[in-house]
Amino acid sequence: MELVDLERLIKTRRSIRQWRKESVPEDMIVKAVEVATWAPNGGNQQNWRFLIVTGKTTIDRIADAVQAKTVMMSDWPEAAEFGDEVKRWRAGAGFFRAAPVIVAVCMEVYESVADKLLKLRLPKDHAAQPILEHRRAANSGLQSVSAGVAYLLLALHAQGLGALWMTGPLVAKADIEEILEVPEGLGLVALIAVGYPAEQPQRTRKPVAEVIAFRR
Repeated sequence: MELVDLERLIKTRRSIRQWRKESVPEDMIVKAVEVATWAPNGGNQQNWRFLIVTGKTTIDRIADAVQAKTVMMSDWPEAAEFGDEVKRWRAGAGFFRAAPVIVAVCMEVYESVADKLLKLRLPKDHAAQPILEHRRAANSGLQSVSAGVAYLLLALHAQGLGALWMTGPLVAKADIEEILEVPEGLGLVALIAVGYPAEQPQRTRKPVAEVIAFRR
């Protein structure tokens, strides 16, 4: 593949929030997930898991759960501080119910040998604490799953599908995990709404000079 082809794929991908009503063939989703599993990941743990939700009733239940939690939070007295921003958030909380498919991305938690060593060392050496905290902040497992999601989005786009990577619905994480019967040992980390795009939003990016720095 020429770099120009990869660049075109990446730069034409958009975060889609409006979808056509037509159903999406399941084999297209499966193929995109298969591509996603080739993403780089810490320790080759491949700790991602993907639950494909195609039933309208189930998608509505998820959206209702997110909407309910959003309403609850927006009714808190502290929400008044954020004015119209909270109103917009509340109004759009369950918009993804219009997507024909939801991919629930889950993460299997694992500990590297470095993490295990640090936990054993911690009671004897407080210098281990900041090292462990830094590793937890970087969260190799979550970074691995995120790489898989990025590949997934590109694979969906390459097939003419439009998707949206969402973490906002995690306000209802426990409810969604119950609805989807997420197995023990896995945790929901994102929802991906998928369908044939009914919009083509335009996006801009900062000039690369604003986000790059050399240390020579």
